[in-house]
Amino acid sequence: MKTQISAQGFTLDKDQQELINKKLERISYAENLIVDLIIHVKEDKKFYFDTTVNYRWGGNAHVTGDDFDFAAALNQMMDVLDQKVKKDKDKVQEKK
Repeated sequence: MKTQISAQGFTLDKDQQELINKKLERISYAENLIVDLIIHVKEDKKFYFDTTVNYRWGGNAHVTGDDFDFAAALNQMMDVLDQKVKKDKDKVQEKK
């Protein structure tokens, strides 16, 4: 799984980068299903996480999260991402 993280409107510091990487461990069970994960973080009064997941079977998913706190916005996005990846993984396994 290739991960690409970009920040807009601010500079992503080392602690924030480590927090994102730590949270991404929640979806490590799907590492072999995901080709790449693109995370865009934007700060404009709030933190906005805009994430795209590209799967091996050609599908993709798009999830977002936003909050005034960086960690809260990240957690919100990760909750949705975790649910989405599980759902898509189960859907593909049912078709086999």
